[in-house]
Amino acid sequence: MRRPLLVGHSDGGSIALLYAARFDPLAIAIMAPHVFVEDVTIAGIMEARAAWEQGKLKEPLARVHDDPDGAFFGWNDGWLNPAFRTWNIEAELPKIRCPVLAIQGYDDQYATMEQLDRIARGAPERTMLLKLAQCGHAPQRDQPEVVMQAIAELFDETRRAT
Repeated sequence: MRRPLLVGHSDGGSIALLYAARFDPLAIAIMAPHVFVEDVTIAGIMEARAAWEQGKLKEPLARVHDDPDGAFFGWNDGWLNPAFRTWNIEAELPKIRCPVLAIQGYDDQYATMEQLDRIARGAPERTMLLKLAQCGHAPQRDQPEVVMQAIAELFDETRRAT
């Protein structure tokens, strides 16, 4: 079986980290991942709820989801559940053996650079950080050329090493 090369954004980045801790992908590239819950995360998600209630998010979400209400509230309700405040996957990070490229924007409305710093401390051997100025929660949208180049280099290096 071929080992996958994973790319994940936000919660998808967290999922890629968990996958890498349990399995052995060739590498993972993650953008704006979460490994613990921050106050800024909850504040940003509450702002997203207000934007949803004002009708600002449903139409854009409907372009990429058959059920925009289910997609939004499945994400929003989960993060805003008080029991979720203790969610933390840092204990899984030392289990990661593959290369990790972690990318985040300094202007991310859902997280601080502490997310990336904790990933680097938890899985230090093969983690590379890319911290981007003038970049929010979606580095792939805000700085697509930089992100694509970094991911291409990670995957090229990984293929050469195998």
